[in-house]
Amino acid sequence: MKLWLQKIRTSITTMSPGYFSMVMATGIMSLAAHLMELPLLAQGLFAVNWILFVVICTLALARLLWHPKLVVGDLFNHLQAPGFFTFVAACSILAGQSLLIGGNLPLAVLLGSVGLIAWVGLTYTIFTVLTVKQNKPSLDRGINGGWLLAVVATQSMAVVSALIAPEVGQPLRLELNFFALSMWLWGGMLYIWMMSLIFYRYTFFEFSPADLSPPYWINMGAMAISTLAGSLLILNTPHAPFLNSMLPFLKGFTVFYWATGTWWIPMLLVLAIWRHVVRRFPFTYDPMYWGAVFPLGMYAVSTLRMMEALSLPFLGKLPHLMFALGITAWTLLFIGQLRALRRHWSSSGAQTQ
Repeated sequence: MKLWLQKIRTSITTMSPGYFSMVMATGIMSLAAHLMELPLLAQGLFAVNWILFVVICTLALARLLWHPKLVVGDLFNHLQAPGFFTFVAACSILAGQSLLIGGNLPLAVLLGSVGLIAWVGLTYTIFTVLTVKQNKPSLDRGINGGWLLAVVATQSMAVVSALIAPEVGQPLRLELNFFALSMWLWGGMLYIWMMSLIFYRYTFFEFSPADLSPPYWINMGAMAISTLAGSLLILNTPHAPFLNSMLPFLKGFTVFYWATGTWWIPMLLVLAIWRHVVRRFPFTYDPMYWGAVFPLGMYAVSTLRMMEALSLPFLGKLPHLMFALGITAWTLLFIGQLRALRRHWSSSGAQTQ
């Protein structure tokens, strides 16, 4: 027993705070399957996601208990700290699954509440720490697309609130819609702030293949989840008069977010080709690639919801294409994850002997 605990303790020393992106990716593919009326796949991924969530939560808590200095070090790291926001988004995505697939409103409310508490704590802890720390990296070494996980976490709060709102009575329904609107607007403002810095880093600093890490796909994913939140607010307008008065604004900004996310797709594909084909950067498994699967699934879900909210049937095939790409990427990464765990477990076991 002690040997097993020692192996686990050794294995989690390098565990990334962004590992909850696996839950985000699995959850959004499950929700996409649900909206596309693939119930067996949706329910299967829902069950898998609960297992992943429990296991990763357990490992994260064990790392905090056994290696508190490493966790604090991640909080003070400009590139690692935003990864903690994946926990918030994971809670929200799992809440959406629990409501739409599991039909369990109390559980969805519980997960949403946990996510909100974590969002408040992480937002003000991380940004305060990164502001007041004395030794800071230069912009080209201290920022990447992973910073936009803060936007994803914020918009995930808007999404889960908008999903729960129609299931409760007034006046709570009105209050939840107002909270969703507020988070949606704040998430959009946060994206503008961060994306300005990221785009500046793209175009005015030297850019190597190693710099194009998987979190850059969050550039698109942050806009996709913003589109989803806006679409849900539009669908909720019959239950919230103040939303109805803002309907043209909601529709305009929802399309704005969707168009921005769509623009990123070819750009990211071109950069990926440049990285792996032109510059021959090796393609090896990296847990951060789960942050690239999530945007694909989120784009499919957000486009489906936008089609429903704005009556845009001509976009009908696009969500299915993105879903197919997303589920293929999810499958390949899940296999890669199992192989990586086996190799890591074997090597950590050898070190403890």
